[in-house]
Amino acid sequence: MSQRNHDTALRHRLGRTLRTPIGVTALTACLVVALVAVFGPTLLGAQAARVDTAAINEGSSAAHLLGTDQLGRDIAARVVVATRLTLRLTLLATAIGVGGGLLLGVAPAVLGRRAGRLITAVVGVLVAFPGLLFLLFLATIFGVGSTGAVFAVGLAMVPPMARLVQNLTASVAGADYVSAARILGVGRFRLVVRHLLPNIAEPSVLFAAQAAGGILVAFSGLSFLGLGVQPPDYDWGRLLNEQLNRVYVNPVAALAPGAAVVLTGLMFGLVGEVLAQAGGRRAPQARGTSAPRRPEKFVRDTTAGADGGPVVRAHDLRVTFPGGRQAVRGISLDIGAGEAVGLVGESGSGKSLTALALADLVPHPGQVSARTLRFDGHDLRADPRLGTALAMVFQDPMASLNPALRVGRQLAEVAEVHLGHTRAQAAARAVDRLGAVRIPSPERRARQRPHEYSGGMRQRAVIAMGLMGNPKLIIADEPTTALDVAVQKQVLDLLAEVREDSGAALLLISHDLAVVAQVCERVLVMYGGLIVESLPVTELLRGAAHPYTRALIGAVPTMTTAPGTELVTIPGRPPEPGEDSGGCSFAPRCERARERCHTAAPALAGFGAGREVACWYPVGGAAGGDPVGTAPRTTEATS
Repeated sequence: MSQRNHDTALRHRLGRTLRTPIGVTALTACLVVALVAVFGPTLLGAQAARVDTAAINEGSSAAHLLGTDQLGRDIAARVVVATRLTLRLTLLATAIGVGGGLLLGVAPAVLGRRAGRLITAVVGVLVAFPGLLFLLFLATIFGVGSTGAVFAVGLAMVPPMARLVQNLTASVAGADYVSAARILGVGRFRLVVRHLLPNIAEPSVLFAAQAAGGILVAFSGLSFLGLGVQPPDYDWGRLLNEQLNRVYVNPVAALAPGAAVVLTGLMFGLVGEVLAQAGGRRAPQARGTSAPRRPEKFVRDTTAGADGGPVVRAHDLRVTFPGGRQAVRGISLDIGAGEAVGLVGESGSGKSLTALALADLVPHPGQVSARTLRFDGHDLRADPRLGTALAMVFQDPMASLNPALRVGRQLAEVAEVHLGHTRAQAAARAVDRLGAVRIPSPERRARQRPHEYSGGMRQRAVIAMGLMGNPKLIIADEPTTALDVAVQKQVLDLLAEVREDSGAALLLISHDLAVVAQVCERVLVMYGGLIVESLPVTELLRGAAHPYTRALIGAVPTMTTAPGTELVTIPGRPPEPGEDSGGCSFAPRCERARERCHTAAPALAGFGAGREVACWYPVGGAAGGDPVGTAPRTTEATS
């Protein structure tokens, strides 16, 4: 999507908003105030400055609509002339407040943890301090006068603006698309400009516009107290001070500056509402469709990792959280080039954390450790950057796509950052990738935002994003969740087709054994943060040896399951992260468990060709015997 298309869409939404009653009112008010500020001093400046000793302190008349002041100057003309200075100082103070608030607000999201906490604490202390006292303190520090008042009022706005931006960016910074941008190596400035600020623009603009009204009142208050604008200059606050002692004699003259402050403050609020609506994410429907482009076949790369070994090699991989709680407790796995591996297990078994650990996306405060952790011959412990060699397909595609950006723009960013493409080249490649994942009318769809896509199309778009480069591994974390059966099959077929065309390896995470059996060649079964069985998918249904794997299979009905058949249920609950009984973690729920299972943990060991199982008494093993090559693991080894 080009910048011209983006600007055209923004103008369309702004024009549509201005045709609403709020938009018409705001536009009319802005035009009136702008005309008064621009032409008022030119037309009425001389009249406002003319001293007439014969007309001192007169009331309203045809010659003087609001009367005159103690020097015989026309009060109405002075109110009009004061508009320019009042607005200029208000906008300057607003710019200081908004700019400072944005800087302090986004800083914790892009700086280090310690610096971010320090800034957050400072902002919290300033917000807790009474706003009026803080304003008066700053006014005392900067001194009397227009310049000091601008800085005092502007800096007084910084803490509340920063707190709002911090709260907004905290919710956005944890989104999957921000994590993906980080791992893709997007710089801090680009991360803020492209991913954080657009998603907090609406509430921030509304707050800034409404705060401008508050700044107008605060600035007028300082001038009223004699701390702001000084003679011979004057603004609405100073005019109100001059006429306050005549409020009972000539109330119109005293209330006119105050009415100007109130009405202009309402105008700022209306402007904020209009801008917030115009910046909304409901883009107008693009007209016209284009013929779908014929998908381009990917260049097949069947080479193994750069070191000649598996694409992924992890040994003794652990994910630890504070308190010594290990959600992944020392697993080992290899994924060969072009291989499709399924990772299955109940919720909480550690599947997703394993994938996030491979991609260096484990959320804080989790810590990843491993004896060996290599991807494509690259040591991830020394440098976790993966570039475009790894593609992630997250469980919720709506959280994976930036709702404020058009889909094509998000895909194009990958090519710009990592492939060195120009904006036009990246946009063309984005359209090509959307066509490659069978999204119809890719040129039109590239100009749309994620909310205009169906669930299945969003999932395809995420896959297309991973294919902007040349991935050697695709990690799909529950890619068919919340999709209907027909769309599930389309997504799974697409993953299989992409793997066939690109030669990329696939790590498919799912709790649905039927999904894994359809796509994968090998299955890893996880329980309690450990891999308890590894076997070919062809032996999954009838040859599983671990009781837990058998229970998972028995809990899933098939087309051949007779009506009324009671499905297998697993009693009890999965272990909590860090919970270690000293024996087999599945023993409390296993009907085959014996005394040994509660005292010693079995290691993952060979159980036939291409198979491994961690069980003292596997299904199909010798009665009372151990799996081939097993050795008991101590509690320390599994903790």
